[in-house]
Amino acid sequence: MGRIDRETVQRILDAADIVEVVSDFVHLKRRGANYVGLCPFHNERTPSFSVSKSKGICRCFSCGKGGSAVGFIMELEQMTYPEALRYLAKKYNIEIVEHEMTDAEREAETARESMMAINEFAADYFRRTMSDTEDGRNIGLAYFRERGINDAMIERFKLGYSLEGRDELYKAAVAKGYSEKYLVETGLCYRQESTGKVTDRFRGRVIYPVQGMSGRVVAFGGRTLRTDKQVAKYVNSPESLIYHKSNQLYGLYQAKQSIAKKDCCILVEGYMDVISMHQSGVENVVASSGTSLTSQQVSLIHRFTSNVIVIYDSDAAGIKASLRGIDMLLGEGLNVKVLLLPEGDDPDSFAQSHTSSEVEEYIAENATDFIDFKTRILLEGTERDPIQRAKAIEEIVKSIAVIPNEISRTIYIQECARKLEISESVLLRQVNLNIAKNREKEAKDRQRQKAIESISDAEKMSSWVENSPVGADENAAVDPALLSALTREEGGSAKKPTLVIPDNTEREVRERKFMAPYEKSILRYVVRYGMVDVCDAIDMEGNTMPMNVVQYVSSEMANEQLEFMTPLHARVLERVVALDSEWPSDRASYIEKAAAMRDEAFKAGVEEIKENAKSLNEITSAEKILKQQVEEDEQNNVRDYTSAYVEKALASDADDDLRRLAVELATEKHQLSRVHTKYAALPTELDRLPELVSRAVLEWKFARLTCDMQAVHEDIAREAAKGAEADQTKLTALMSQRQEMQEIKREFARELGERVVSAR
Repeated sequence: MGRIDRETVQRILDAADIVEVVSDFVHLKRRGANYVGLCPFHNERTPSFSVSKSKGICRCFSCGKGGSAVGFIMELEQMTYPEALRYLAKKYNIEIVEHEMTDAEREAETARESMMAINEFAADYFRRTMSDTEDGRNIGLAYFRERGINDAMIERFKLGYSLEGRDELYKAAVAKGYSEKYLVETGLCYRQESTGKVTDRFRGRVIYPVQGMSGRVVAFGGRTLRTDKQVAKYVNSPESLIYHKSNQLYGLYQAKQSIAKKDCCILVEGYMDVISMHQSGVENVVASSGTSLTSQQVSLIHRFTSNVIVIYDSDAAGIKASLRGIDMLLGEGLNVKVLLLPEGDDPDSFAQSHTSSEVEEYIAENATDFIDFKTRILLEGTERDPIQRAKAIEEIVKSIAVIPNEISRTIYIQECARKLEISESVLLRQVNLNIAKNREKEAKDRQRQKAIESISDAEKMSSWVENSPVGADENAAVDPALLSALTREEGGSAKKPTLVIPDNTEREVRERKFMAPYEKSILRYVVRYGMVDVCDAIDMEGNTMPMNVVQYVSSEMANEQLEFMTPLHARVLERVVALDSEWPSDRASYIEKAAAMRDEAFKAGVEEIKENAKSLNEITSAEKILKQQVEEDEQNNVRDYTSAYVEKALASDADDDLRRLAVELATEKHQLSRVHTKYAALPTELDRLPELVSRAVLEWKFARLTCDMQAVHEDIAREAAKGAEADQTKLTALMSQRQEMQEIKREFARELGERVVSAR
């Protein structure tokens, strides 16, 4: 893979529709001007993930993750910036011309990129082995033919074959320049302990590639065709940097659109079950691939639908063993039904022997509510065994207790009380006891997780300070010692200072933490309105020219010779300053585009007027109104483009931390100071922008002065603590500096009016 030029990147960004991109992974519903769905980054039962088509940004207001189309793909699929661009280019059929990578460039690729690339190579290699070699056709392809799988499904699921006993994959991959290290780390190969030789893992097996949500191959499953009982029937890729089996559902990539369209997911067990069902025309089918259902897999399903049908064959022992895992589906608020196939059938054989309409008809007629199904299965054969009957009822109660919706729980309690011939109040009491136990366990789990996170935060305090989510508010994490110094009366005391004086590193951490919310307050306006004009700059000859938000902010900082203290905040501002140099040409291009849109709209409108108007006067009047409308639309389009220019650019930036912060600032439900809130609550924030930006900069300067005063105060205390050995000249200079700062502080206070830094 090579590098992508700026023009191609821009074409990709322009083509990527955020709603289309997110819809590939999340079932979205329109709500006003935006779209909402269940967040793909964490488990939730009610939608908090919002997608703005006009801004091209998505964000979860619960966990905070999101971004532009590029950022979303990077975050969700753990792709690098170039990988995400290539993914979108493929989706929108945008050609990317790349030069062949050199050995040095290949070595420079990240571990994840290399592992993904090797998996794609391996999947293609296994497919070609099955179609192009004699053994592949006679063994691998013959097996799939015997199982009734057609060419379309072989292609759809990238099925393949690995030759027996030759380590051909290893040789082919190394010959192509792929690293032995990543062949082992992906699990495609393993190193023999006795000889140290690297060997193909899937030798002599048909191959089922496991594709992630974006369609990229993350792992493989291999089935042996030998009858030797000493050989494992299935071998799967081990856990790796790119593959966690608890996060994957086989077939979800192929099934997700059908699941969303039918608003139902059918859950089966194995690879062939999925493939045969898809071949029969029933495509909303996925598999847990023989593993117990996990909460992450349940969350994947819930992104697309709230309705699940679990298909079982007629093996009663297997059914009872897997019932408990289904409780997780109920606990996530999903509506669960169970389908029992005719005796002797599994999903694979049933789909192979029936048409799609017959399969769908059987599902519709025989799918049973899960609680009813579990009741029937567990109570079977317990009529004369009160102890077993009681245990079965306890299991049923546990399932009812995990259902989050109180109305649904009540209905199930009533139905079960009738069927089981037990008092409704007794069942209700037992359900409530189980709910209490579940909540207690959840509370303990949260407490344990919080403790783990607290330890992590303590170990990484510096990182925490740089990324602190504190809002720009008067309550913002002000250091107690700093407040003490600010509120202490100056002069008049001859007592020896008792202030605990931090070293330079501690002081820097404290000041960064204190300044962070004020820096973010400025950045919020820079990100949201960076290219919007807020004032006029006057040169030495008295000429004026408009100055936008980022120009005003950077000019004020340069005049004071100040910079942001948090490196990430400084990077954001630096990036926007760079965008400002690109803005004039981009703006000119868009103005031309807006004018063309105006002319096209006017032309189309005139044609419509001529078709419908009844007189010349009516045509003239209508054209005048139309002209005013299209010109107003043109102005609004340019205004919206100007306002959104910075946030759209930053939301697609390659810098992960920069991109996340930009999205947060562009979409946050922000908490501003009383002054800011008073204005921001109005729909005229853009109109008040000059005043708001000016005030944010002034408050930042005042906060910076506060830090400097605290530092001088500590230096005075440090020198005075030396007693007779104190440097009187230095002490006098520090006292004079403090006095000057006091005067500046009073000027700030007068200018800011009601805004003062104090403990509340």
